[in-house]
Amino acid sequence: MPRRIESLFVTGPAGRLEALLEEPEESVPIEACVLCHPHPLYGGTMHNKVVYRMARGLRRSGSVVLRFNFRGVNLSEGAHDNGEGEIEDARAALNLLRERYPDLPFALAGFSFGSRVILRLGCSLGNPAPVRLVAAGFPTRLGTLDHLGDCAIPKQFVQSTHDEFGPADALQTAFAAFGEPKQLQFIEASDHFFAGSLDKLEEAIAALPRP
Repeated sequence: MPRRIESLFVTGPAGRLEALLEEPEESVPIEACVLCHPHPLYGGTMHNKVVYRMARGLRRSGSVVLRFNFRGVNLSEGAHDNGEGEIEDARAALNLLRERYPDLPFALAGFSFGSRVILRLGCSLGNPAPVRLVAAGFPTRLGTLDHLGDCAIPKQFVQSTHDEFGPADALQTAFAAFGEPKQLQFIEASDHFFAGSLDKLEEAIAALPRP
């Protein structure tokens, strides 16, 4: 049976959000994951090459993945809201995904700005909570990190060794103060977008353990 690929719209708080739902290629889904893209004001969309590779890695590990465009991006309605409204966009996407797959454990993943969004949303959720939060290209220089100090949801960070927005030393210092459980993996790459190492990024995402 061919895998399910569906273009759809999520009903968001600021209007419709353009989205893409993809099931694993070779297995039934064992996890449902919302995946968030990088900063909308700097060209970020759900089709970003890092997001695409993350989605493929997640699907390889058994996740059904819902990517979507934040408000104001491409066909998504509304306007950029400095990260606050975008958290509610992600919440709306998660609600739809959980309605579609109510029996699956759920996770949140994101790249760059998207990683900030999913960590804030995920750490604020009560019961049921995400089984894990996957953050790639985490930007240490964007906003407060206080909410991560007592966040007990498993957090998995994958970072380029030469990330200009989340330098290795800055992330390691911040990571030490994050609540357990957590893990941090560096991939040798030349910039924030994992240039030259997208294959390694995909492999790393596919190989992340499920708590």
